[in-house]
Amino acid sequence: MLLQGALIVDGSGAPAWRGELLVAGDRIAALGERLDVPADMPRRDCTGLVLAPGFIDAHSHDDAALLTAPGMTPKLSQGVTTVVTGNCGISLAPLVTPDPPPPMNLLAREQFRHASFAAWRDAVNAARPAVNAVGLVGHTALRLRCMGDLGRPASAAEREAMCALLDDAMQAGAAGLSSGTFYAPAAAADKAELLALARVAARHGGVYAVHLRNEMAQVLDAITEAADCAHEAGLPLVISHHKCAGRAQWGRSLQTLALIERLAQRQALGLDVYPYLAGSTVLREDLADGLTPIRLTWSEAHPEREGQWLADIAAEWGCSEPEAVRRLQPGGACYFQMHEDDVDRILTHPLAMIGSDGLPHDRFPHPRLWGAFPRVWAHYGRERGLLTLEQAVHKMTGLTAQRFSLRDRGLLRAGAAADLLLFDAERLQDRADYGSPTLTAAGIAAVWVNGALALDGGTSLARAGRVLTR
Repeated sequence: MLLQGALIVDGSGAPAWRGELLVAGDRIAALGERLDVPADMPRRDCTGLVLAPGFIDAHSHDDAALLTAPGMTPKLSQGVTTVVTGNCGISLAPLVTPDPPPPMNLLAREQFRHASFAAWRDAVNAARPAVNAVGLVGHTALRLRCMGDLGRPASAAEREAMCALLDDAMQAGAAGLSSGTFYAPAAAADKAELLALARVAARHGGVYAVHLRNEMAQVLDAITEAADCAHEAGLPLVISHHKCAGRAQWGRSLQTLALIERLAQRQALGLDVYPYLAGSTVLREDLADGLTPIRLTWSEAHPEREGQWLADIAAEWGCSEPEAVRRLQPGGACYFQMHEDDVDRILTHPLAMIGSDGLPHDRFPHPRLWGAFPRVWAHYGRERGLLTLEQAVHKMTGLTAQRFSLRDRGLLRAGAAADLLLFDAERLQDRADYGSPTLTAAGIAAVWVNGALALDGGTSLARAGRVLTR
C-alpha cells in the first residue's frame, strides 16, 4: 500500500516533511516526496494527517493484559504499537503462584502460571495480541521464585538460582532485568544480589530498568545506587517513571536531572516519565500522609469505594487515612504527589522517553492507561508549546527504540518494520481523566502493526503483534 500526502515525522527528531511511504508485507519498502509505483497500487490519501512510527510504551504493566485482553484497546487506541513489560521488578515469568503478594497483584492474579520466560513468550504469541511486546524479567518475581524469606538479602545459593533463571530468560529473548526495591518483597536486596543479576543481563546485551529504592527524600542516593550497579555491571540503565514525590521534594528535579546528566557522561542512561501529576500503585499506609490527595482505583474489601477519595472515606468511617488504607486492603490508588514544574522539567529533558505506567487490571484506573501518549503532544506540545511535534514523537518512538535496542522499530526508514501511526495533529487529544479514566483518545486515524492495519477510524481490525525477542 502507498500512503500519500502525509506530513512525515520519522521519529528521529528531524524536521517533518511531506511525502509518501510504501508498505510491502511487514516492512517499509520506500519513502520519498513522490514514489514511482505501479498505477494499480492500493493507495490511501493521508492529506492533512501526520504519519509517524507507532508509539512505543517504555513502561507498561501489560504482561497479563496481552493474554487476557489481546485486543489491547487501551494502548492501540492511542497509537501504541509496542509495549515494554515486566517493569518495577514485576513480571509474570518466571513465577507460578495462586496468590501473588503486593505489588505483584498489580497484574492479573490468575496469570501467574508461566514457569519460564519462554512459556510466557509462547503464550503471548499464541494469544495473537494487537500490539508487539518487549519483555523484561522482574527481580521481585525471581525473589519470590527462589527465596522463602524475603526480609533479607539473598544467599549465595539463592543468587545463583536467580541468575540461572535470568540467564535462561535472556537466552529465550528477554530484553533485560527490572527491579523495584521500593516495594517490600525486594526492599532487603543488597548490592551483591542486584549486581549479580545485572551482570547476567549485561552478558546478553540487555538493559536494566529500575524503580528506584526511594523517590522522596533519598532520591539522589537511590539514583546513585542504581547507576553504580548498572555501571559496574556494564549495561544501560533506565530510571523508571522518574519523579520527585511528595511536597517536601517539589523542585528537586533540578538536582536529580543535574545528577543524571553527570552520570550520563560515564554510562548509557535514560529515563521514562508519564505526563501526569499523579502516580498510581498499590495501597500503602506510608503514602497516606494526610497531605497527598489519594483516589482509590480498586479494593478487594470495599469495591464500592473505587473512584472515591481516601480522605472522604476516612472521614465517613471516622478514622485516620492509614487506618482506612488497612481496611481497604488489598487495593490500589492514585497518589497526587508531583508538582507541575518538576513534571515539565523531567518530561522535556532530552534523556526522557514516555512510558504510561498504566495498570490495566485496576477497575477504576489512572487515566494514563488510556491517554498518556496523545497527552504528550496535545498538552505539552500543541497547548503549552513545551515540545515541537518532532520532539514529542521522538520521545515516544525513536528514543525508546534506541534505549531498548529495537533496531528496526521507532523510525520511518526503508527496511524498518511497518509499525505506523496516522493522526490528526490538531485533533489529537487524550479524553481520559480521573473521573472518566477509560475514554479513548481523539484524533487517531489509523494504526498499522507489522504492516497489518490494526485500527482504522476507531475500528479494531488485524491482531498482528508478537513478542519482540532481543
